[in-house]
Amino acid sequence: MRKSVFENNIPSYYETEDSILVLGDSFEILREMKSECFDMIFADPPYFLSNNGITCQGGKMVSVNKGSWDKLNENATTIEEKHEFNRRWISLCRRVLKPNGTIWISGTLHNIYSIGMALEQEGYKILNNITWQKTNPPPNLACKCFTHSTETILWAKKDEKAKHYFNYEKMKELNNGKQMKDVWTGSLTKPSEKTEGRHPTQKPRYLLERIVLASTQDGDLVLDPFCGSGTTGVETIRLGRKFVGIDNCEEYMEITKRRLEKVKNEEL
Repeated sequence: MRKSVFENNIPSYYETEDSILVLGDSFEILREMKSECFDMIFADPPYFLSNNGITCQGGKMVSVNKGSWDKLNENATTIEEKHEFNRRWISLCRRVLKPNGTIWISGTLHNIYSIGMALEQEGYKILNNITWQKTNPPPNLACKCFTHSTETILWAKKDEKAKHYFNYEKMKELNNGKQMKDVWTGSLTKPSEKTEGRHPTQKPRYLLERIVLASTQDGDLVLDPFCGSGTTGVETIRLGRKFVGIDNCEEYMEITKRRLEKVKNEEL
């Protein structure tokens, strides 16, 4: 698996026969990967939400700041700089995506419009605009606008002519025999999914399960360039695919490692 992904001998943080975790800068590591090696990419990039505001968590008022990874830097806060950041990593992902592969990118109003434009500018063809409706969103403390209860997940293929894979029948089966729509409803991540440690933007397993089943087949290779606490990897491995995850935070790498070890031992 390693030889099919990396040009050079990139050190891994954790490695098995079907998964590789790499600690470091996603931009640098993506450049060291072989071109056209991944069947699917899921990315949950920085939302640039960390602006010293407040939100509600568990009924308590807390800071919205996620961490240094949710900021570019003190001198890179303009719309143009944020958009350039998105174009750069999206372009690097396109290079490593197979001709008929697809990419999924999650975001909120803080970054998703830039993401959509960047995808088109870099040559992708957007297939769907998925709305993830949360059944239990935190309340809006400011009471000056509607409660933020949705996120958007864009699904795109590499270009207009690409023949992407879509498991239509499986999605129909999961939706009680009816065509699945582009609004997916469900709860936020359960506490039981955070037993190995917490990540402020951790996605629920059911969300990644659906994405992996919809756009990959047994044995396919999946990449998450901002893997956080590893939900993409957990569902990828559980469903019989192979996984490569990148993150620049060792704490989150360790959480992902423990979760992958549990799913390998069928403890999740």
